[in-house]
Order: sequence, then structure tokens, then C-alpha cells
Amino acid sequence: HWTPELREELKSAGSNGRVGSTLVDETDKYRIWLISIEPGERLAFHTHVLDYFWTATSVGRARSRYADGTVGEMDYTVGMTRHMSFAKGESMTHDLENVGNTTLTFTTVEDKRSANAPLAL
Repeated sequence: HWTPELREELKSAGSNGRVGSTLVDETDKYRIWLISIEPGERLAFHTHVLDYFWTATSVGRARSRYADGTVGEMDYTVGMTRHMSFAKGESMTHDLENVGNTTLTFTTVEDKRSANAPLAL
């Protein structure tokens, strides 16, 4: 699951705060993203530093590769939601690859009032 190209992309992902496909709104408190990934496509490596949650708005299956070298796969159902929090100095870097046969869609909301400053977009 780790090609030389993926390893190279990961090297610069620590400053990539684009955690979705499209930023649809940003206020002083929140960033709201839409994610849409066709079968076989992937969202590039990016880094989460802000507390956030995502909600799946379609069914599907995805693979994520993490900066620590682990790889995980997950099946999603409509309405499935996960909340993530990061203490000062903590982060998570990963990608998201659609390994299913449906368009995979999510809404992700980042809280800019988190312990860490937002990454530049």
C-alpha cells in the first residue's frame, strides 16, 4: 500500500491543512468541508490539528494510510459520525482512498477554537 510516490507525498503533508475536497464555509470558529471521492480516487495526505468531526453522507469503503505507517480500511454507512480531538502539539496525518464501488461523500467540520492553531490553506 506504500508506493514511492505516496512516501514522497507524505513528506510534505505536515503543512497540508486541506482536510476535504472543497471548503464550503469558514468563520472565526469553524471550517466546513465537503469530501467527494470517486471509486479508485483518493484525498491526498493531509494533517489534522484541529478538533473535528466527520459524517458520512453515502455508503462506501475506504483505505487510509497514516504517517506512522499503519494502514486501515473501513466501511461507511450514511450518518456514521466520528469525533476527533487533539491536545496542544498533537496531530494526525493520513490520506483517504476510495476502495469501494460507490462515490464516497462526507461532511467534515473543524473547530478553530481547538488547542492548536489552524494550518494555513
